[in-house]
Amino acid sequence: QVQLVESGGGLVQPGGSLRLSCAGSGFIFSNYVMRWYRQAPGKKRELVAGITSAGGSTNYADSVKGRFTISRDNAKNTVYLQMNSLKPEDTAVYYCNAYWSDYIDYWGKGTLVTVSS
Repeated sequence: QVQLVESGGGLVQPGGSLRLSCAGSGFIFSNYVMRWYRQAPGKKRELVAGITSAGGSTNYADSVKGRFTISRDNAKNTVYLQMNSLKPEDTAVYYCNAYWSDYIDYWGKGTLVTVSS
């Protein structure tokens, strides 16, 4: 059974940091591109960051470049999102995605990040 379980969300003040984790199981984690998406209230889900299967290449949404860092540990079947200099507009539910093809991809249930003073 495929599972992606996110953790690390919570309430943080503007300018603060959080690290999200996503643990995968039930599939060959190291074969998949891993991505973080987010969805703010009333908005469409958007891609935040992605990392290739071996971790050699990453990409980021313009809104998070220089503040967020995606990484992965294939030995632990885990992908991370380090979020620094958080802003209120970063408030959203963050979802982990494992992508193989347009027909084979998996999603976690999400973790809520709230940036507020």
